[in-house]
Amino acid sequence: MAVRSVLRPIFSLSRRLRPLSTSSVRFGGTSTEDPNILKSPYGCIEVPEINITDYLFEKTAKWGDLISTECPLTGRKYTYDDIQRGSRNLAGALRKKLKLNRKDVVAVLLPNVPEMPIASFGVLHGGLVATTLNPTYTPEEICRQLLDSGAKALITLTDFWPAAKKAVELTKENIPIITINTKADQTTPSGAISFAEFTKEKIEIEDRNQISNEDIAFMPYSSGTTGLPKGVLLSHHNMMANLEQISSPKYAYIEQATKDHQDVVPIVLPQFHIYGLLVTMLQSTARACKHICMPKFDPALYIKVLATYKPHALFVAPPLVIFMSTQDAVKAEYLSRVRSIVSGAAPLGASDEEKFKRKANVFVGQGYGMTEASPVITMTAIRGTSTPGSTGPPIPSTDIKISKLDDPLGLALGRNQTGEILVRGPQVMKGYHQREDATAETLLEGGWLRTGDIGFVDDNDCITITDRLKELIKVKGYQVPPAELEEIIRQHPDVVEVGVIGIPDERAGQLPRAYVVLKPGTQLDEKNIQEFVKSKVSTYKELKGGVAAVESLPMNASGKILRRQLREMYEKNGK
Repeated sequence: MAVRSVLRPIFSLSRRLRPLSTSSVRFGGTSTEDPNILKSPYGCIEVPEINITDYLFEKTAKWGDLISTECPLTGRKYTYDDIQRGSRNLAGALRKKLKLNRKDVVAVLLPNVPEMPIASFGVLHGGLVATTLNPTYTPEEICRQLLDSGAKALITLTDFWPAAKKAVELTKENIPIITINTKADQTTPSGAISFAEFTKEKIEIEDRNQISNEDIAFMPYSSGTTGLPKGVLLSHHNMMANLEQISSPKYAYIEQATKDHQDVVPIVLPQFHIYGLLVTMLQSTARACKHICMPKFDPALYIKVLATYKPHALFVAPPLVIFMSTQDAVKAEYLSRVRSIVSGAAPLGASDEEKFKRKANVFVGQGYGMTEASPVITMTAIRGTSTPGSTGPPIPSTDIKISKLDDPLGLALGRNQTGEILVRGPQVMKGYHQREDATAETLLEGGWLRTGDIGFVDDNDCITITDRLKELIKVKGYQVPPAELEEIIRQHPDVVEVGVIGIPDERAGQLPRAYVVLKPGTQLDEKNIQEFVKSKVSTYKELKGGVAAVESLPMNASGKILRRQLREMYEKNGK
């Protein structure tokens, strides 16, 4: 991709740029601080003084006739003109017809459907706050987030009407529900509001020019380093900063549309999750990409999308990288136009990277982030030096330090020393919604965000994530990262996927135990897998807690293994 094609749209907004640095803190660049604080090798960026939808609508105005989103199941599709028109109209309807005020919260309960950007951008364009929900939530879980966020309206699919209606009834609040019909024979349920009706009429909003960069744009929910899910307050400035940070030519994963070319990007990462939201909704919209929306991951559909649409870039989680590497049905020819693949949401080992490259000779990058950082913190650069298996160095205007576990002072450790990752930058959240206690525990003095992730800085200034602080296995006082053992076990010829937990032991405290998904036609040989691991690790990391075969591993929507559910399964069944 030519550098000029990336920079031209950014320069067009220069009249509204402001420096990131403040009188007391500068992210990136030179500093007289502790030399163990890692600065981005890519310097600093400036953030456009503009709200998200104005930025996106300006960037895509000349590509109005290009397809923005398309459903491979139903054929529903919208152009960029459709997206912009529908978003503006929805914004007016939410404000005027529902009488919502600026900064009110609207809940968006949607899978990856073509209407997702219209719903999200419509909320933001009206000066409102979007809180995204997992569409697999039960009515009780939906109710909990509606109440905690203070949502004044809910946008969802007609298919989800029963769960949404039940959730609103549980809140005992008068929360209007707007539903989207996805099939030709569907009608809007009695008591619901038609999304189509709300997006077809133009209604002006008088106070749109009052939307500030410091206003909250999105409020996704995250459990953070500990505890129950909490609303993460991400401002327009936070999200715009992260968009600019990953828009550096160093990260040329997707190309800006031209009159002769439009990148195709399958949307399999859930857009209600921060990774999918920023990368496959906001960033790729700014590039005027064509999005192929998959409401949920289905192996056959995903392979069909690869074969039919021949994408140019893939944004995935590690289980999908492994799926593409190991499944014969995923032909190399389906990946013939892919320039690069970016894996995030969980660590991807160097051996898994290499396995995928043997099928598709493309650049494999990794990104690391968290909801509280909008989310990107580090990313492998296409044009730069990175360590295989790492997540790359800090992105522009981002500082990182590794702190000794449970160190209340958060002092920075040197290279190749493992500890908790702390991050500082303009993408860091404003705090947690109505949770001053949790905010104080997570945002430390000096603007540092505790990530709850464990890792180290190597000699290439790259970050390697070894595990989550709350998921470490403690064996006789030694710390065992489950992700390290999982990467090793996936190298076993009989294993497709694996999850590792610690189980109680009287003498050792905990012992590592593995749950493996085996290749079709193979039988579990527990001793063989244990010996395989034993030959590669220290004694305290051996699988002395045993190995069990399972049909599938519990994972969340972003592809992270839910080790908590594996622990609950063990506690319930003892195996």
